[in-house]
Amino acid sequence: MKILHIEDSPEISAIFSDILKLANHDFESTIDGKNGLGLVLENNYDVILLDMGLPHYTGFDFLVDLKIKKPSEIRKVIVVTALQLEEVQTQFLMNLGIHSIQQKPISVQHLLSKMMVKLTS
Repeated sequence: MKILHIEDSPEISAIFSDILKLANHDFESTIDGKNGLGLVLENNYDVILLDMGLPHYTGFDFLVDLKIKKPSEIRKVIVVTALQLEEVQTQFLMNLGIHSIQQKPISVQHLLSKMMVKLTS
């Protein structure tokens, strides 16, 4: 499985990378949302893990731009956030086509099970 992780914490990304690579997944990460959008526009990923609390260019910014530039990829996004999303924010995400919102802290094993569901849907 080819996975992109957009996360502003290099420590969290390193943990995910170590575990997912051990499970033989192709894992790429970036700490910048705009860079992540560029990667999605240039490459094909099976799953995109997105932190919403990115500085300067938030997860919301990323999703709005992705919906405009490559809408087919929205279905691949799993939001993984420490933010307490308000109901209106959650509804906005659902209206964009996001169907998986996971709250941090989250175990990589739990996340892997969500990714497998995403691949089969």
